[in-house]
Amino acid sequence: MKLNTKYHGTIEYEKKDIIHLEKGILGFENLKKFILFPAVDNDFFSIIHSIEDKDIGFVVTSPFEILKSYELSLKDSIIKKLKISKEDDVLILNIVTLNSEIENITVNLKAPIIINVKEKLGEQIVLDNNKYSIKHPLI
Repeated sequence: MKLNTKYHGTIEYEKKDIIHLEKGILGFENLKKFILFPAVDNDFFSIIHSIEDKDIGFVVTSPFEILKSYELSLKDSIIKKLKISKEDDVLILNIVTLNSEIENITVNLKAPIIINVKEKLGEQIVLDNNKYSIKHPLI
């Protein structure tokens, strides 16, 4: 299958690549199906893109690239909903807010996207603590 995106050109994907986010992404709750692909010429970032709206995609990165001490605890309800059986199946991503000035690029560490890569299920959660910021500086 092909997705003609607004900013990333044509992306080829297979049905098995689709990640289902039952609740969507905050502010985009109506979009449930996404694909994940690496950003061009940049190993640090990836793109999580809606296959339901060619104009909606988010730059994401691993929180561990930003803050080595990043940690979170998943509620049993999330573990059950995402059918997580082992830690190795979990991918944690955070949305990056880009800016033309590099010092103003931020990462939302407060609301990670949790993905079970084996089951292709995901959910964005909001952490119930003040340890992490919505606008954590990338640099």
